[in-house]
Amino acid sequence: MQQQLNIIEIFSSIQGETSLTGLPTTFIRLAACNLRCSWCDTSYSFGRGTPYTVDSILEKVKEFDCPYVCVTGGEPLLQQNVYPLMNQLCDEGYQLSLETGGSLCTQDVDSRVRIILDIKCPGSEMSDKNYWPNLNRLRDHDEVKFVLLDEEDYIYAKNVCSKYQLFDRSKEVLFSPVHGKLDSKSLVKWVLNDKIPVRLNLQLHKFIWDPQTKGV
Repeated sequence: MQQQLNIIEIFSSIQGETSLTGLPTTFIRLAACNLRCSWCDTSYSFGRGTPYTVDSILEKVKEFDCPYVCVTGGEPLLQQNVYPLMNQLCDEGYQLSLETGGSLCTQDVDSRVRIILDIKCPGSEMSDKNYWPNLNRLRDHDEVKFVLLDEEDYIYAKNVCSKYQLFDRSKEVLFSPVHGKLDSKSLVKWVLNDKIPVRLNLQLHKFIWDPQTKGV
């Protein structure tokens, strides 16, 4: 039997986040998540999805003809067959990123993959789920993202960055205000006042399309 993954959607759009913002990208959204963040914007990924073989996923990705591919969720690392999928995507020459919620070990992720590691802040109500050893195995091309609901989350994120020396050890540290909840101008003010080297991460797709739009 061929390796299968439960998929919510496969689509092409522009990357709305990370250092790759604005680049045409193929997204593979896997089903299921072990977290329930208070501000989650992809709760439709909690379902079972549709079974796809790894080969059929690769064929679909080829149809979109984008050099950049993003594996996301839900939580992609819940499905063991995501590892051979990522390996094959790298073998095919795609520039691959993985968006993971930070609660599961990233040790077995192919070294060619750019990991976007989401560290949960208190406002998510999931900060007790962070798997901290992930921060000790960051590679230079990996990125760390903090989604911030309020100033308490900002202070929390800043302290994590200091404790784990993230400004020195990861390529990018992303501070993302919860869309429609935290005023971006407030976040910019805090960052400039504290003079910390973070990248403002504004979810570009939510400014182009309605924030509730799927498949973008």
